[in-house]
Amino acid sequence: MKLFLTGGTGFFGKSILHYLQSRHLACNQETAFEVVIMSRDPQLFIQRHPEFSICTWLRLHRGNIQDPQSFPLGEEFTDVLHAAADSLDIPELTPLNRFDQIVNGTRNVLDFAVRVHAQRFLLTSSGGVYGPQPGDMPSISEVYLGMPDPLNINNVYGVAKRQAELLCAIYAGQFNLQVKIARCFAFVGPDLPLSAHFAIGNFIKNALYDKEIIVSGDGIPLRTYLYQEDLARWLLEILQKGQSGQAYNVGSHETISLGDLAKLVGSILAPSKPVIIKGTPKGLDRNRYIPDVRKASEALGLEPAYSLRQSIELTGEILRERSGPA
Repeated sequence: MKLFLTGGTGFFGKSILHYLQSRHLACNQETAFEVVIMSRDPQLFIQRHPEFSICTWLRLHRGNIQDPQSFPLGEEFTDVLHAAADSLDIPELTPLNRFDQIVNGTRNVLDFAVRVHAQRFLLTSSGGVYGPQPGDMPSISEVYLGMPDPLNINNVYGVAKRQAELLCAIYAGQFNLQVKIARCFAFVGPDLPLSAHFAIGNFIKNALYDKEIIVSGDGIPLRTYLYQEDLARWLLEILQKGQSGQAYNVGSHETISLGDLAKLVGSILAPSKPVIIKGTPKGLDRNRYIPDVRKASEALGLEPAYSLRQSIELTGEILRERSGPA
């Protein structure tokens, strides 16, 4: 297996690299895989993550998905995993920039996959492609055909991911490329940004480094969280064994409200710190972002290896090790 990985320096990419690294070290033998990740600044990435400098199976290539000529054009790859798309709220990234990055970037990576004769291609899409989850729907399955409002620019991420999925379907039909889609929901792990818009990351940061754990809203939205090692394993399994032209939800089935999540994080990582819920419920309607993951389970045998409690415990343990003595 020779894998070309975009987005290798982001949360998804680091999750995959740490998973492969731990698997290789556990096996203590020659690797049967090679990974090339494309980065705009490979040297900076290695400075920040020196643990990857010892990986003989890993090579960093300087490039940008927006520039087709910066790809490693003289090589061939068996697999391409496209995980490059900023999901963070970055002020300088305009809606048009974000749309171009997702849609045009995906087309550039698909063109590259065809050019290097890749056998398999995986797009990391998003549960955001379904649009708002109806209140009477306990979980969203892959057959649900809802969508975000395309006239609301705040939905550019979900709408652009839908367009990227369509491009994948077109290339699968026109170029006989095995294309698989991973519709990713919410995750937790030590590589998740702690100061972004990810609620669980904020709660973990509060628990480890602040005086109190803050829920900025009313705490009633419902979420599930899959540990990053499970995320990496699922993505690689879908890439290798998923059916071409199919989408698979990637996430957990362990549902929890954000208020209860904050309390759980506090009870595990900082039992003495108070949990402050700033908002008050305005009605009975709950915002939901809950995947139905039965397809991944039944078709590919994928199940979470870690419970939510275990995921939080591991995340806190690893972050404390990384930060060293207080």
